[in-house]
Amino acid sequence: MNLSSRIDEDLKDAMRAKDSLKLSVLRMLKSALKYAAIEKLGAEGVLDDSAATQVIRKQIKQRQDSAEGFEKGNRLELADKEREEIKILSTYLPQGLTTDEIEQLVREAIAEAGATSNAQMGAVMKLVQTKAEGRADGKALSAEVRKQLS
Repeated sequence: MNLSSRIDEDLKDAMRAKDSLKLSVLRMLKSALKYAAIEKLGAEGVLDDSAATQVIRKQIKQRQDSAEGFEKGNRLELADKEREEIKILSTYLPQGLTTDEIEQLVREAIAEAGATSNAQMGAVMKLVQTKAEGRADGKALSAEVRKQLS
């Protein structure tokens, strides 16, 4: 079952269970996926799982930013709601890489690119992100590449 089908099924389950938070999150996600599909592939396009994962990560990032803003504004109840939405969205992401796996991935990418300094960080990052396939945060990958190239 692909990611879009899984989201559709979970949306139906949330309707049956009358889970209003999950239902609203999945509706927003479905809308974001449809907008991304239209943008990339046209009106009848359907995103593959890797593109859908990128959309989900973007949605999570937006909610993280909102939660931080709500905390700064002392609106803790809204920040908590955003965090609950992040938990729901996170269930659709692939299993993340451990720090050891990230270190190994970066080592391989550095060797493959033949990089020796921070000047080649862009080439290494491109390889690492391709190999990670969306299973690791860009900040974590970037920090590890920087650490190993230093």
